[in-house]
Amino acid sequence: MQEIRQVGIVTGGASGIGKAIGKELIKRGVHVVIADMNTEQGHITAAELRQLGGESTFAKVDVTDAAQVEELVYGVYGEFGRLDYMFNNAGIAMYGELCDMTEQNWKRIIDVNVWGVIYGVQAAYPLMKEQGFGKIANTASAAGLGPAPTTAAYSATKHAVVGLTTSLHYEAEAYGVSVSCLCPAFVDTPIFDSGEAIQMDKSKVIAQVRKQKLMTPEHFAALAIRGLDKNDVLVNPMPLRRTMDIMFTLCPGLHRKVMQFVCKTAREAKLDPR
Repeated sequence: MQEIRQVGIVTGGASGIGKAIGKELIKRGVHVVIADMNTEQGHITAAELRQLGGESTFAKVDVTDAAQVEELVYGVYGEFGRLDYMFNNAGIAMYGELCDMTEQNWKRIIDVNVWGVIYGVQAAYPLMKEQGFGKIANTASAAGLGPAPTTAAYSATKHAVVGLTTSLHYEAEAYGVSVSCLCPAFVDTPIFDSGEAIQMDKSKVIAQVRKQKLMTPEHFAALAIRGLDKNDVLVNPMPLRRTMDIMFTLCPGLHRKVMQFVCKTAREAKLDPR
């Protein structure tokens, strides 16, 4: 009897964490569907995954379009008769103080980071619930677990993803579906360079970020897959979360000083300091 091949979709899969997750899935014999807006890089990534000895295809998808996401998910399910993994990983970064944000800035980041995840979940979850198995992973951020001054819009979207995912985790387990939230902190991905800087010098922002010890996407992807295997509700391998939780609860004065330092450092990158 021919072995049934597992299949997984990775949005934002052309680069960064998404690409690294694709490599991890290939190691497991999963057919990986790379979904991304970047057609050229998406095809390159799918080819690289095939060179690793696995099967991979590319699909151009705008995650802010519910119809496109649904067409992708149902198309994959129709072709393979199953959906084992759904990684809602596509996301964008945005730097800037709240007072400088416009309604359009908010709409852009919410459409990608929040609605993009919702559309992926809404399409994949009913299918997985019906088949009685499957894993959904939504990429949030350590910024979704605590305050992130001068990136309030980004943090707000990631808090939303954490709330959605951790709530669905307990709803879905009765149906054999695992739902996990990936919360990377400082991972070396293109999201920093492609992020939108509002009234800030992006080169200075990125320089501050790169002063941190950055984890490789491959390292985080391996930790993420292991977390999914254990049905972890949150995958956040950095000590940052525990440290900030302790500071926030037990040492509010120290926590305030850290947040004030973050604000001061970030404001050094402002184009028009006020």
